[in-house]
Amino acid sequence: MEILKKPILTEKATGLTEKLNRYVFQVDPKANKLQIKSAIEKMYGVTIDAVNTAVVSGKTKTRGTKAGFVTGRTPKYKKAIVTLKEGEVIDFYSNI
Repeated sequence: MEILKKPILTEKATGLTEKLNRYVFQVDPKANKLQIKSAIEKMYGVTIDAVNTAVVSGKTKTRGTKAGFVTGRTPKYKKAIVTLKEGEVIDFYSNI
């Protein structure tokens, strides 16, 4: 089971990173906080203070086509908001 799916790099997540040293990741829905903590510490070599998780429900999307309106849903996912110790950072762009 791959615990970390991808980092979430939205305006809101970037604001958390700049102000509170918190990073947001999309994680496996079956992963618990201890697994998330160990996976991030192992991958990025940082010390984690706290892990908060939330399940984001999917949104309903509708679009118009020639045949009429098509309605669907985006998938739900689990996200983890990770607080690092003072002075530690994660550089997502170092691998590019």
